[in-house]
Amino acid sequence: MILLKDCFRVVRPRYGAGASAGSVGDDLSGVDVLIEGKRISRIGTDIRAPEGCVVVDASRHVVMPGLVNTHHHFYQTLTRNVPAVQNAKLFDWLVYLYEVWKGIDEEAVYWSSMLALAELAKTGCTLTTDHHYLYPKSFTGDLPGLQFKAAADIGLRFAPTRGSMSRSKKDGGLPPDSVVQDEDEILAQSEDALRTYHDAAPDSMRRVALAPCSPFSVSEQSMRDAAALARKYGARLHTHLAETADEDDFCVSTLGRRPLKVMEDCDFTGPDVWYAHGIHFNDDELDLLARTGTGVAHCPSSNMRLGSGICRVREMLDRGVPVSLGVDGSASNDASDMLGEARQALLLQRIRYGSAGITAREVLGLASVGGARILGFDDAGTMEPGALADIALFDVMKLEYAGALSDPAAALLFSGYNHGVDHLIVNGKFVVRDGRLTGADEERIRDEANRHAKKLLEKAGIPAAW
Repeated sequence: MILLKDCFRVVRPRYGAGASAGSVGDDLSGVDVLIEGKRISRIGTDIRAPEGCVVVDASRHVVMPGLVNTHHHFYQTLTRNVPAVQNAKLFDWLVYLYEVWKGIDEEAVYWSSMLALAELAKTGCTLTTDHHYLYPKSFTGDLPGLQFKAAADIGLRFAPTRGSMSRSKKDGGLPPDSVVQDEDEILAQSEDALRTYHDAAPDSMRRVALAPCSPFSVSEQSMRDAAALARKYGARLHTHLAETADEDDFCVSTLGRRPLKVMEDCDFTGPDVWYAHGIHFNDDELDLLARTGTGVAHCPSSNMRLGSGICRVREMLDRGVPVSLGVDGSASNDASDMLGEARQALLLQRIRYGSAGITAREVLGLASVGGARILGFDDAGTMEPGALADIALFDVMKLEYAGALSDPAAALLFSGYNHGVDHLIVNGKFVVRDGRLTGADEERIRDEANRHAKKLLEKAGIPAAW
C-alpha cells in the first residue's frame, strides 16, 4: 500500500466530446490518495495510513495519471542525432538509416529498449507501446521477448506492436532485403507473439498489437491478414499513415488511391485501429475517422524535426476523432521525453490555429486518458477510485515553476524546462523514486546504449565520435 499525503494538486484530465478540456475546477487540493494493490482505493482528506503503508509527502507535487505514449521506435535510440541525416526528409532519412539499422542484434534491441523505457518513465510515462517493424535475417532471438523483459526490468506497462515489412528495394520499397520478411513468415510470427504475450485483462502489463509498417511497406493482402488475425485475438491494429506528402503521392501512383482509402479497403479502420501521424488527411477523411472511431497518434516533435507538417488535431477533436500523443522514434525526435512531447503538442497546434487552438487541459487529456483509451486500457489514465494505480508526481516547488502556480497542472506545460518526474507509480509499485529508477541501473543503461550505438554505426562504416 502507498499513501500520497497532502497532495498539492490532484489533476483529473477529461477526454471526449464536451469534456476534453477539463478545468481548474476539476483539480483537487490538499487531498490524500490511497493505493491498495494495483488500484487507487480512496481519494479524500485525512486518510489514515494503514499499517505497513508507505507514506509519501506529496505537498510539493502535482499528482496526475501517468502519461501514455502511443507511438515509438525503441531501437532508434541508438541512432539519434546522426549528422548525415540531421536535415533530411522522411524518405531520404529512412533510406540512409536502414543501412545502419540492418545491423541490429539481440543486445542492441534489449539496451535500446531499456534506454527508451527509462527515459519515458523518468518523464512521467506509465504506459507505452513500441512499433518494431525491423527483423534482420541475422536475428535469431525472441525479439518481443527481449522487449517485454526490458519493460519488466524498468517496470512500465507495455503494449507493443509486432510490426512488419515485406517490400524491400527490389519490390519498390525503401529498406534493404536483409530486414524484410516473407508475408507467410510475418503472419506466423505475429500469431506466435499474440499467443505468447497478449494479455487482454484490464490490469494487464503485457499486450500485443499488430502493425504492418505502412501501406508502402507490405502488400494489401498482408494488411488484410493482419487485421483478421488481430481481431481473432481481440488485439489492436496500428500503422504509419498520412505522414508526408510523398506518401500520398506514392500511394496514388502505385496503388491508385490515397493512403486512407487503401486502409479502408483492407478493413484497417475502426475503434481498434490507430494511425501514427495523420498529418495529410483531407476533410472527408477526417469525417471517416470520426465515423469509424479510428484513432490518431499525434507526434509533434518528429513532425517538426522532419518537416513533415502539422497534424490537424484541433479539427480532429472537434469532429470526435480519438487522438493521443506519441514521441515517435528517437532518431526523428532525438528524445523520449513524454512531458516534453505534451508541451510541443500545445505549442504546435497554436502555430496552426492561433493562441486558443488547444488548451493545456486538452493536451493533458490527450497525453493520459486519450492514450489509454486508444491502447485499450479503459481503467488507466484517470485519478479516480478504482482506476489503475499508474500515477506521476511532479515536484512544482522548484525555481522553474515559481510564479506559475495559479494553475499548477498547466504549469507543467507552459513553464519548466526539467521534465523529470519526482516519483512514478505503475500498477501500484514505485518505478521512479526521488527522481531515480528503482529497478534498473541508470549509469549502466547509458553506458550500454552508447556502446551498442557505437558498434552499430561502425558496423555500417560510419565513424563514431566517441
